[in-house]
Amino acid sequence: MNQPSRLHLFQAFGIELEYMLVDKDTLAVKPITDELLKHELGEYASDFENGIVTWSNELVLHVIELKSTKPELNFNALEHAFADNIKKINAILSKWNAMLMPSAAHPLMDPIIETKLWPHESNEVYEIYDRIFNSKGHGWSNLQSTHLNLPFYDDEEFAKLHAAVRILLPVLPALCASSPILDGRLTGKLDTRLEFYKTNQAKIPSITGRVIPEAVFSKRNYINTVYDKIQADIKPFDPNNILNPIWVNSRGAIPRFDRGSIEIRVMDIQECPAADMAIITLVIELLKALVNEKFIPIEEQVKIKTDVLVSIFDDCIVSGPQAVITNDEFLKIFGIRTPLSAAELWKSILQRLITLTPSLEKWEKPELDIILTEGTLANRITNALGKDHSVENIKSVYRKLSGCLAQNKMFII
Repeated sequence: MNQPSRLHLFQAFGIELEYMLVDKDTLAVKPITDELLKHELGEYASDFENGIVTWSNELVLHVIELKSTKPELNFNALEHAFADNIKKINAILSKWNAMLMPSAAHPLMDPIIETKLWPHESNEVYEIYDRIFNSKGHGWSNLQSTHLNLPFYDDEEFAKLHAAVRILLPVLPALCASSPILDGRLTGKLDTRLEFYKTNQAKIPSITGRVIPEAVFSKRNYINTVYDKIQADIKPFDPNNILNPIWVNSRGAIPRFDRGSIEIRVMDIQECPAADMAIITLVIELLKALVNEKFIPIEEQVKIKTDVLVSIFDDCIVSGPQAVITNDEFLKIFGIRTPLSAAELWKSILQRLITLTPSLEKWEKPELDIILTEGTLANRITNALGKDHSVENIKSVYRKLSGCLAQNKMFII
């Protein structure tokens, strides 16, 4: 088979959206992803290609991933294809009285009791993870995210993109947080998924690092700094060498030098594809501006300290758009001199991007307006609950979220 030619920066993008399968009445997780795929494929298998969108299995049987079959540039077509596939899946799931539910964590699931791992092909990898880390926990079996794959062609493009991505990651939870509830209770953190993401592989710390990637800007240095360390650290747990350090790496952005891409993994899934695609569009435009040195030169971007980025990231995990950013070094990137909230920073970035790229004024992104004025999905879920945190009220809110997903509409209180 011929290898596909590598893409250059921003030529096309791979996008992955994860959703949970739940009972329509009780909202309990429905571990039937294998049956859903078998319905289309005629056998138990892990991928069903349906035009520009492919359905795939995940670690657990109650999650389905919808991803662009190949890198795409036409986001309008891709958003509509995601929405159409969601409708198709919901129609099939109705035979089991099930439906898709969005958000980055099930608010009521008990993963210790309810987790069922994927039992079919490639399950030996899942079994090793389960043996090492115990996959029956919130950070493993109760999380749904959006992944964005960004291409790079060579070391020079990797350095520019990795530098820009490191700056972006800390403030992403202020746009994307959608996991404020676990075990039927508000956790006090808007992005609880990422709190678990930081710690669920603590037994082997080199796998996740500090989530914000190290300041490494070449393939050789990345292999020496990250992959060789992971390889050595997983060896005692994996004597048969089944785990590959390249895909064991769980930082918030992961370079794949074999295929020439960086995958961003810190975005919580939203209530509908329209919301995800609006956020992704803003993210890409910010990365373009950083790579093209519209804010500060690359030489200054690579000097930003990981400690600074991690501190902002941790604050945004807890408080999302209300997190106050005070670090002068970070604010200076965006030409800001006084502390401000993450929400105000994003509003400033959006206005700056529109100034830099006048065609962006043609964006019709009411989704971004909602997120930047009414808060992340986590904020809106919390506000919708009000003072009634009962199981029934939680179910009522998440039924509405499921309706938003089915109709590709924003969740507005």
